[in-house]
Amino acid sequence: MGETNPKKSPAIGIDQEIPGREPLHIRHLVLDFNGTLAEDGQVAASTARRLAQVAERFHALIATADTYGTVTSFAERLGMECHVIRATRDKEALVRSLPGGVAAIGNGANDRAMLEAADLAIAVIGPEGAALGAVLAANIVVRHIDDGLDLLLYPSRLVATLRE
Repeated sequence: MGETNPKKSPAIGIDQEIPGREPLHIRHLVLDFNGTLAEDGQVAASTARRLAQVAERFHALIATADTYGTVTSFAERLGMECHVIRATRDKEALVRSLPGGVAAIGNGANDRAMLEAADLAIAVIGPEGAALGAVLAANIVVRHIDDGLDLLLYPSRLVATLRE
């Protein structure tokens, strides 16, 4: 895995009680880039703003095959850690290597194993759609990346969806 711009941030994260389930403890966030954060390699301003807020609260990392070649400059602008992956198993290995609870957000077939390995898995069905494997591996499915990031910014919203 290639890594750019490693950022050491205080992983404040979230600790959220979920009725009928184990409490949710999340310190890290692993994000897919294309189809999840970006559409056609470009990130919307609203998403970049939310992601900057999330990165203040979590150790946030991008893991991507970088289809459009734009992830490095985006990650550098936000000061985020970025891993350009070569194989699906690289995303899963990254999630498994992070201690203390991991949320993952993705949309593609190569995100399935990453989502399965995460403590909280969010699939995004955006303009590029979502692979069925990613949707089936998710705990929560959202219609836009901003909705997924908002779940982490306002963790009490997780209760309504995840409570048993």
